[in-house]
Amino acid sequence: MLICQISDLHIKARRQKSYRVVDTTASLERCIASIRALPQAPDLVVVTGDLVDTGRADEYAALEELLAGLVQPTYLLPGNHDERGALCRAFPRHAYLPREGGRLNYVVESYALRLVALDTVIPGEAGGTIDAATASWLEEVLCQAPSRPTLIMMHHPPFATGIVHMDEIGLGGTERLRDVVAAHPQVERIICGHLHRSISTRFAGTIASTCPSPAHQVMLDLAEDASARFVLEPPGFQLHLWRPGHGLVTHTVAIGEFPGPYPFMEEEVLID
Repeated sequence: MLICQISDLHIKARRQKSYRVVDTTASLERCIASIRALPQAPDLVVVTGDLVDTGRADEYAALEELLAGLVQPTYLLPGNHDERGALCRAFPRHAYLPREGGRLNYVVESYALRLVALDTVIPGEAGGTIDAATASWLEEVLCQAPSRPTLIMMHHPPFATGIVHMDEIGLGGTERLRDVVAAHPQVERIICGHLHRSISTRFAGTIASTCPSPAHQVMLDLAEDASARFVLEPPGFQLHLWRPGHGLVTHTVAIGEFPGPYPFMEEEVLID
């Protein structure tokens, strides 16, 4: 089973640029082209938040048109730049999305690896949280299938990264999440977005990781007084390969066209 993760798309309407610099529409187009060109097609695509830039209906309409380029089932979850109601209205055929008006927590049961999405958004705030209701819901969901390997998906990562300005808008309620996950060893991984970088660490007996953006990346500066900046480093996405008996292995894929592939063995030189 091959899962493609993309994150932090920040799509704007009418191909406007994010921060007047980043062409996020063209970035996602290149990302989708790279996914379609993979030698092994993913079974599904998950998008771990910040789907659009300001949560507007016209941005979600633009996103819906762009994602039509993916042939795989695609699973969406919100980030702090998203608006739950507008997201659900824009994707009525995404039946997995809850329609009750609350948090967009859901479970996908139809794959070898069970998928559990957690909505960490606090409306109007950049940071997120695992509230008591979400922690209770997750505990119930994990107890329902203790022997099924499970992937948890969320926007805000449950760990401090050392990038101070991002940690300041990180995740609250991490102890609630830690307590639940630590009691359920079937959790193979927690995959996240928000950081616009590839970062991983141990968390509650499993691994938690973040995915790079197909557009701009957060500047890697670990100084305590580092300012909030972004850079146009090579964009990327991640592939999570699940195989029974091997667990989950993650590959970070650079988006773009590069020379190669070349054989490692030099061709024999024939001497007369």
